Amino acid sequence: MNLDQPAASSMPKPARKDPRMPRLADSAEFNAYMSDGWTTPDRTPPVVAGAPEAAAAHRARLSAELPGQTIVLASGLAPTRANDTMYDFRPDSDFYWLTGCAAEEAVLVMTPAGSGHDATLYLPEPFYPGHPGFYSNARFGELWVGSAPSPADWATALQLDTRGSSVLAEVLGGLKSPMVAGNPNQTVQSVLGAADSTQLRRTLSELRLVKDAWEIAQLREAVDHTVSGFAATVREFSTAIAGAGERWLQGTFDRHARTHGNGVGYTTIVGSGRNAATLHWVRCDGPVLADHLVLLDMGVEVNSFYTADVTRTIPAAGTFSPLQRQVHDLVEKAHRAGMAAVAPGKQFSDFHTASMQVIAEGLKDWGLLKVSVDEALAPEGQQHRRYLVCGIGHHLGLDVHDCAKSHYDRYQGADLEPGMVLTVEPGLYFHEMDLTVPPELRGIGVRLEDDLLVTETGTDILSDALPIDATGIEAWFAEHTR
Repeated sequence: MNLDQPAASSMPKPARKDPRMPRLADSAEFNAYMSDGWTTPDRTPPVVAGAPEAAAAHRARLSAELPGQTIVLASGLAPTRANDTMYDFRPDSDFYWLTGCAAEEAVLVMTPAGSGHDATLYLPEPFYPGHPGFYSNARFGELWVGSAPSPADWATALQLDTRGSSVLAEVLGGLKSPMVAGNPNQTVQSVLGAADSTQLRRTLSELRLVKDAWEIAQLREAVDHTVSGFAATVREFSTAIAGAGERWLQGTFDRHARTHGNGVGYTTIVGSGRNAATLHWVRCDGPVLADHLVLLDMGVEVNSFYTADVTRTIPAAGTFSPLQRQVHDLVEKAHRAGMAAVAPGKQFSDFHTASMQVIAEGLKDWGLLKVSVDEALAPEGQQHRRYLVCGIGHHLGLDVHDCAKSHYDRYQGADLEPGMVLTVEPGLYFHEMDLTVPPELRGIGVRLEDDLLVTETGTDILSDALPIDATGIEAWFAEHTR
């Protein structure tokens, strides 16, 4: 990283006294020299095809839900990683849903107009040749960050009234009781305070429960790239077994996701052997041994920020042992029962109940459940969940756990509708330190997860290119590692 020029910062600049290290912005001759002799780069904004039209429809839906309300949504800014280095920027999901814009420190303002709203997007003005910030501002100087679209460029690409942020404070100051959400920047916070509208967040979350055709296409793309990412990952199992371990597999999928999309939709989980029993094993610092099962929970986030979320548990050497197959078969049975309970008109909780019924019955048959199945499934029981403490699925979309701000009655307590996309993901997790489990089962973890679109007549399993039965997984493994 070139640190000759300071990053944009609110911290005071240290005094510079050594003439061998002058501040370039203090040199009139250098400023003049840097002002011309540049061509104009391609400043086309990175907008995904179809996103502007989808965002306009989303704004119309929000406008209908909140008539007469003034709305402010902020995209956020890249969080600090350490000192003056930042993590990659990702816009707030609600903001992106309403704009299709991936710009940092952007703010959408929707003001009542007639029966709907007028929408204006405010964006930081980049620094171009002729302004000292062109070469001295590490966040918005084009020499630092590459070609930077102007507000006018964004307006054309997004089909949305777009202006520079220099007028944002004045605009915000004139608003009356706005509803604010997203990740507010300093300007929004200084003018409107720390206001955060629970009603706005909940309304947006509930509107996003049912996906439109464009969103479904984005999710299909995310799932397809994820499926190919599984194949790329298992091809590296031999390297992982040879000593590179879990982290090699995590890095393989992460590279695939970055190549075919924006990146991963969440931290990739690679749990081998005993680590597969840890629900969110993201450390991925363990070995991969030939007799291990490897739990892969992975999802590609495409450039529109929609993500897949798929899990398979695969034997490292390609073949399940009899005991591993026994556990996998029970999870598969629960998985199929859960997916069969997903359909329009069914309650969201139905697939959870169906999967748990199978798990409880299986554990009872194995002698691990010391109470009756009915006692375990009763609300005051739940003993079977010692080996499955998490839920069985969730909505999926711009967030891996999508629409989480929705009211219970619109999420867990609601009927499923066509256009909803959700995951079904039962599992069994026998921790190595669990003395209620026979020694031969300790350290085995299995999860299966698929992404399902609710249709008018049933479901479309978006991730069905990956087999879910043990024999099918073995054949798929052999096909992709030969």
